[in-house]
Amino acid sequence: MELPVLDPATREVIGRVPAGDGASVDRAVRAASRAFASWSAVPVVERARHMFRFADALERRFEDLATSVSRENGKTIADARGEVRRGIEAVEFACGMPSLMMGDALADIARGIDSTSVRYPLGVCAGITPFNFPAMIPLWMVPIALAAGNTFVLKPSPQTPLTAELIAEIAAGCGFPEGIFAVVHGGAETVEALIDHPDVAAVSFVGSSNVARSVQERAVRAHKRVQALGGAKNYLVVMPDAVNASTVGAVMASAFGGAGQRCLAGSVLIAVGDAGDRIVPMLVEAAANLRLGPGVDATVDMGPVVSDEAIARIDGYVNRARAAGARLVFEPRAVPASGSFVSPAIFDRVDPAGELARDEIFGPVLAVVRVASLDEALGVANSSRYGNASSIFTADGAAARTFAARVAVGMVGINVGVAAPMAFFPFGGVKDSIFGDLRCHGKDAVAFYTQQRVVISRWPQ
Repeated sequence: MELPVLDPATREVIGRVPAGDGASVDRAVRAASRAFASWSAVPVVERARHMFRFADALERRFEDLATSVSRENGKTIADARGEVRRGIEAVEFACGMPSLMMGDALADIARGIDSTSVRYPLGVCAGITPFNFPAMIPLWMVPIALAAGNTFVLKPSPQTPLTAELIAEIAAGCGFPEGIFAVVHGGAETVEALIDHPDVAAVSFVGSSNVARSVQERAVRAHKRVQALGGAKNYLVVMPDAVNASTVGAVMASAFGGAGQRCLAGSVLIAVGDAGDRIVPMLVEAAANLRLGPGVDATVDMGPVVSDEAIARIDGYVNRARAAGARLVFEPRAVPASGSFVSPAIFDRVDPAGELARDEIFGPVLAVVRVASLDEALGVANSSRYGNASSIFTADGAAARTFAARVAVGMVGINVGVAAPMAFFPFGGVKDSIFGDLRCHGKDAVAFYTQQRVVISRWPQ
């Protein structure tokens, strides 16, 4: 059986992948387990050289990867290129594994006794990745795990699996030993088979909070290491001194980039004081100028959402809010009929306790909440069940410092709409935005994909 892959801009089938099951997972994991003994014994410097070759190969296929992302996900080609660039940066980070895996040492901790800490790979690692970043998120996981000496089995989203296949094809051309990296496909059955497999030592997941919680619970019951990144509701605080074209551009990119299908999308704007009266008309004007169409068209500002099911979910939020009397200041407009397109929508004076301001809609819907002070804005943001990212727009350093110190999130933006850290810093949030202690990329990822071992030694004279 094969799974069809649709272009969301046209609803046409652009590829097919084999539907995975427990048997296919078992074959991939067993092959990875066999390959682990020899791959983990390869000196870390040599593993890093493989990463250098992999990064170079990805650069040479850069446009192919970006086009693949844009076609199967729907995001604009500019967004897709940015995603591929962020993925390659993670490979470049993994090239530094000889330094990243270095431990600590202390001689003479007692008479004649020395102590060292050393990092070792775990074994077979599994990655379960979402539809919205089909290149970047796999490249957050696979290179760091492999460079640390692990082997890896990747299960991409069935909605966007073709880019993962292309990454595997590129890796296969870089001389990696057979069995150390495999891709399996499918839905819940495949995911459960990966988590439950006795040879899988660690599971990385990115998706909704409900599923992330389930993945963590299932993996922990099997005594596996797990990092599970969940959902988000990101708040953009605009102070009165920051109502300008730069802020509007940042808010528009954050709210409507990737059609709002990002865990870093700024879907709630908290306007402080009179900022709302001035910025809302500017946002409405900017939204009216957004050009919708296929993401591969370089003149397009916003592509489709990933599926017709996503349209139904997003429209449900908009229609319920309208029926409840919410103030819709940018009316949904006609969209291309050929694909899974949905119009941007902007609501003003939204109830901060309502579902528009609380739920992860995962679409191009921006809710504007009005508050009187920065303290009130922080209260709204910190009352969320999520804690992924939040940003403030201000010219006041004291306000920015207060916000960064008090907002309950893992990633903070100051005059930055999408607070996405570079590959050498950790990525992840708090509260229901993450399940597990260690975040993606940076030193957290190195710690996640390695086991620290302390050696205490004595050599009698």
